[in-house]
Order: sequence, then structure tokens, then C-alpha cells
Amino acid sequence: MEITILDTYEDLSRHAAEVLFRQLEAKKDMLLCAATGNTPTGTYELLAEEYARRPQRFADLRVLKLDEWGGIPLDNPGTCESYLRSHVLTPLKIDPTRYISFESDPADPEEECRRMRARLADAGPVDCCILGIGVNGHIALNEPADWLQPRFHVAQLAPTTLNHTMVTAAGKSPAYGLTMGVGDILQSKMIILLISGPSKREITTRLLSQKGVTPGFPASFLLLHPNTICLVDRQAAPA
Repeated sequence: MEITILDTYEDLSRHAAEVLFRQLEAKKDMLLCAATGNTPTGTYELLAEEYARRPQRFADLRVLKLDEWGGIPLDNPGTCESYLRSHVLTPLKIDPTRYISFESDPADPEEECRRMRARLADAGPVDCCILGIGVNGHIALNEPADWLQPRFHVAQLAPTTLNHTMVTAAGKSPAYGLTMGVGDILQSKMIILLISGPSKREITTRLLSQKGVTPGFPASFLLLHPNTICLVDRQAAPA
């Protein structure tokens, strides 16, 4: 894992965007697996600014949704779908043929995960996966457990995850999560892990200690990946 400590959140966002620009130069139809939440927003804003200058740069970019809150209508403002439409899909003019997405309230969640596995098998592997980290060490909606699911699956959400600001925005608690599995994530050619803010300092300290890999700390599996870039702002960095 390549670890870089940046002074500010703005520096973190700029560094991540520059990495993505280089990846796009290398592969115009890059498959980007996009996380949601507060941390990647600054990076996506910089992508939108670049689109305004050079729209052709994004003409072939493909996007895969990393995870979704289950049991909430897709148009609810708290869904990952709403976030991605606001911050990525609309600003970068990603048309439906270049977007792979969970439904948020499918009739059969297990079948929805099987569909996503098949879509990734056809379109993948992921070229670049953007991730955040939960205060409990989760990545995507892979929560701490005795064992972890390798592929897209239905996830039981931890209490700390249900306190997420996106859940608050949704106005109701999701019944479950829909998420990319740890094995799918680790098959990405590149992973960019973004960590920001003082609330993440404790979990960042644990990750950067690199004491071992355990399903009780899902983010620790990123230590096994050969091309993970971990960007941490000063507020989240160990004291």
C-alpha cells in the first residue's frame, strides 16, 4: 500500500483527481468503481471541472456503482444512486450504456446481486476502484465479521453504518446493504482509498499500523492488493 499524507482535504481531492486523469489518459474507456459519501465528493467536483474544460476526455469513461442502501426507493435523496447522479453521472454526462448500477429496492435482492456479478464479468475487471473507510473498518458495505463475502452480496449493516449521513438524508433506515464483495474489490487493477477527517483518525491509525489481515477489519485486506494508493488528510492521520 502506497500511503500519502496530505495537508488538507483539498490537497487529498486534487491528488486523487490527478491519479484518475492519468488513468484516463492510459485507458479512455476506464471502468471506474465509484464510492459515495462525503470523502470522494471533492475529487468528483474536480472531475466535473475538468469535464467543463475537456469533455472529450470523459467520452468513453464507464462507471460502476460500488454499493447501495437496500429497501429504499431509487429516487430517494439518500441513495447512492442519487449521490452518483448528482456528483458523477450528470456532471460527466455518463449515459446509461456506460453505467452499471444496483437497483436499491429490488424484488429479489439475491438475484440483483447475481445480476451485478454477471455485469461485472462482462464489463470488468475494474480499472480503478475508489473507496472510503468506515469508522468500524468496513470497505463498501463489507462489515466486520467472522468471514467476508468475495462477490456482490446482500449485507447486514452494522449500527455504526446506519448512523451514516446518507441514511439520515434518506429519512429511513435501509433494511440491508447491496455491495461489491472484498474479492471483487481486490481484483481491481488499482484502488484509491480516501480517508479524511478527525472521526477517521482512530481507524486510520489501526490500518496504517499494518499489524495483519482479518475479516474483523475488512479494510486490512487492502494490504494484500499490489496497487493500492491510500490518501489521508492531516486531520485523519495518526497523531
